[in-house]
Amino acid sequence: MILTEEQAERYSRHFVLREIGLSGQKRLLQSKVLVIGAGALGSSALMYLAAAGTGTLGIADYDRVELSNLQRQIIHTAENTGMLKTRSAELAVKARNPDVAVQLHSEKMTADNIQRVIAPYDIVLDCTDRFETKFLINDACVLSGKPYVHAGAVRFEGQLMTYVPGRGPCLRCLLGHVPPAEDTLACSQAGVLGAVTGVIGSLQALEAVKFLLGIGELLTGRVLTFDGLSLRTRVSAVFRANPDCGVCGQHPVIHSLSDNRNEYSEGYACAASAQEQTGE
Repeated sequence: MILTEEQAERYSRHFVLREIGLSGQKRLLQSKVLVIGAGALGSSALMYLAAAGTGTLGIADYDRVELSNLQRQIIHTAENTGMLKTRSAELAVKARNPDVAVQLHSEKMTADNIQRVIAPYDIVLDCTDRFETKFLINDACVLSGKPYVHAGAVRFEGQLMTYVPGRGPCLRCLLGHVPPAEDTLACSQAGVLGAVTGVIGSLQALEAVKFLLGIGELLTGRVLTFDGLSLRTRVSAVFRANPDCGVCGQHPVIHSLSDNRNEYSEGYACAASAQEQTGE
């Protein structure tokens, strides 16, 4: 693969990084990343992955841009209000970097389609804000042997972890099941600061780049929690998968997504704080 003069200039700051260099940039240009959720977390993740020269970006979302999104979903603009978020995000990605091929998945992720959608990609980013969708993504990736980066943010807090098959616990190892609706908060009631989602979404992009290049230490077996008010960041060790986990444990009960379809149904509020999600 030979880079053009324009690419050589665009990625010049990567070339001087020993961990990336020319060979790493070529790997990025040949990589495929799926971002599920073109909202607050997805905005930052998509923009930094595009800027880094990710070869193919998949964007999955079925919602349309609303004025209330613009307080935190920086990939969208006021003039795109009413447009499908996938299309709005595509315009921003291509404006940032025409090198990037964009694949749009303007459909709701369900037990029937998600494994088909994630199949071509090297890694998946969970940028959604509902517990039932997060568990759907988790189970689909575990069953498909696909790495993914989980994240959530609300108020001034966020959390992050990376699942790599055979190298650490999945989200279900930590939480077991989708929390009951009465134990969660609606995003419109809890609120969220846009800058916090920007921090967490950027960290998701960083984890994806590290995975694609095989550099650094991933958040596998560890959960990062971030408090924007105090600017305290904590990394808690989890290390091993839960042997009793329903999808990746020693005696799993979820062998296909159809086995657990009811848990992925609508009705649960957005992901609550990091402490509430991890039980800390």
